[in-house]
Amino acid sequence: MKEKYNVGIIGATGMVGQRFAILLENHPWFNVTVLAASSRSAGKTYKEAVGERWFMDVPMPKSMENMIVKDADADINEIASSVDFVFCAVNMKKDEIKALEEKYAKAECPVMSNNSANRGVPDVPMIIPEVNADHAAVIETQRKRLGTKRGFISVKSNCSIQSYVPALSPLRKFGITDVLACTYQAISGAGKTFKTWPEMVDNIIPFIGGEEEKSEKEPLKVWGEIKDGVIVNAEKPSITTQCLRVPVSNGHFAAVFVRFENKPSMDEIKKIWKEYSGEPQALKLPSAPKQFLNYFEEDNMPQTTLHRNLENGMAISIGRLRPDTQYDYKFVCLSHNTLRGAAGGAVEMAELLCAKGYLD
Repeated sequence: MKEKYNVGIIGATGMVGQRFAILLENHPWFNVTVLAASSRSAGKTYKEAVGERWFMDVPMPKSMENMIVKDADADINEIASSVDFVFCAVNMKKDEIKALEEKYAKAECPVMSNNSANRGVPDVPMIIPEVNADHAAVIETQRKRLGTKRGFISVKSNCSIQSYVPALSPLRKFGITDVLACTYQAISGAGKTFKTWPEMVDNIIPFIGGEEEKSEKEPLKVWGEIKDGVIVNAEKPSITTQCLRVPVSNGHFAAVFVRFENKPSMDEIKKIWKEYSGEPQALKLPSAPKQFLNYFEEDNMPQTTLHRNLENGMAISIGRLRPDTQYDYKFVCLSHNTLRGAAGGAVEMAELLCAKGYLD
């Protein structure tokens, strides 16, 4: 592993790109040397390109203010030759994103993607570091397909599943058969603030395009197995979801109902959550929370404003575990959607892949 990696942020002017800038400002392993966005922003300083659209609640990093923004597409070769890898969070059509990320990979520049375009590709790992770190092994198959030595794409999963998939993952040994999850998702997940989306104030919108399909399918890939060099999705549990947009700035909540083949006791479940950790904790990755899953005994916890920033927004909060009349149990859980669910999850994924030698 190198002492320091030079990295780029592709899509640096958007909300998730800005979150990457904040997270990487003083990162012990990663040094931001390139910012890139659309042709509209190219040639401007980062400060000029963002203008009034700085969404973070802390100032733009001084070290990046005067960096000249590159063209994310036209300058690929120049960018690829000057960084060790890139983080990608662009706002484009799905087929355009897929093509763009492949261009970077084929230019021998690994891509840590926050986008959904490549999540369904069988040899592209979709990693929640504490849950399925072993899926990184498919990178070798992907490199053969792309004809690359270093280049590859690794994606993080959808923000909507980041609260309940970690909570359910260590319980799979009891044979989870059915899951119902209703998610209550913050407006930052749409790249918006209350200032830019005033109709969300005092309002709930019961539809988020494509979200329910992702929420039902993506856990099965995360829980899948590598066979013949590709990820084969898990066949169960059966998952059904509803995803609602709610008037919250940051933090995705989920109400979860679960049924088992071999029903554990509530005490067993709480003990498993308390003791659960993954490779990021063993490797002491810079972004990894010390306590990944946090259970609250109080019946009015967790709460979004109180707990979304737990362990720098990288921990999962769980509460209200209790028996259900139709399922075995129900509970609620919470994750920070732009930290654990987006930029932070991608940074931790990159740390994991560095520690495993995939980015050298």
